[in-house]
Amino acid sequence: ILADLGVSSMQIDNPKRGFSFKVDGPLDLRLNQETGISAAERLDTITREELAGMLYENSDEPYCEELAKAITDEIRRGNRIDTTTKLRRVIEDTLDFLPEKEKKDTIKKTCQRTFQALRIDVNQEFEVLYEFMEKLPGALRPGGRVAILTFHSGEDKLVKQALKEGYKSGIYSDYAKDVIRPSAQECAANGRARSTKMRWAVRA
Repeated sequence: ILADLGVSSMQIDNPKRGFSFKVDGPLDLRLNQETGISAAERLDTITREELAGMLYENSDEPYCEELAKAITDEIRRGNRIDTTTKLRRVIEDTLDFLPEKEKKDTIKKTCQRTFQALRIDVNQEFEVLYEFMEKLPGALRPGGRVAILTFHSGEDKLVKQALKEGYKSGIYSDYAKDVIRPSAQECAANGRARSTKMRWAVRA
C-alpha cells in the first residue's frame, strides 16, 4: 500500500479552490466542493479560542493567539473573510509589528501555516488519517508493506506513533525508525517534494 497524503498540485494552483494565498480567490479550501462547509463559512462561526487551538494544533503557528484575535475581531465587525486576499491582509496587518528584516519571510510562512491549518480542519484530514492507520493492519497480508508520504509535522507525528505502537504490539515485524527524506536532486527537480517525509512498515 502506498499512501500519498499530499494535496494535488492542480488543486493548489487553481485560484477557484482557495488553497493559495498568492492569488485572489474564494476562501474555500475543500478538497471536495460537493460536501462540507468552506473555510470562509467555518470562520463565520468560530470562537477565538477554537481558532487559536486550530492554528496551533494543525500547523504549530507561533502567532496563533494574535491571529485568532485579529480574525475573529474582523468578522465581529461585520467584515466577512471570504477570499484568500482578505485573509492574507489580516495576517499582514497582524504581523506588522515585526522588524522589517524578518517581516516578509515570517508573513509568508504564517500565511502557509494558516491556510494549511484551515485546510486540515475543513477536510477533517487528521480524522481521516486516524481511521486509515486504524484499518491499515487489516488491509495488509503477512509480509505486506506500506509506505506513507506525509507533508507536515502533524501528519508525520501521527503516522510515526501508529507504526511504532503497531511494532511494539506485534502488528508490524519492522518499521522505519528514521524518516526518509527526498534527495537534494529530487528537491531541485520538484520544489514541492522538499517537505515530504516517508515512513514504512512490514506486516507481521
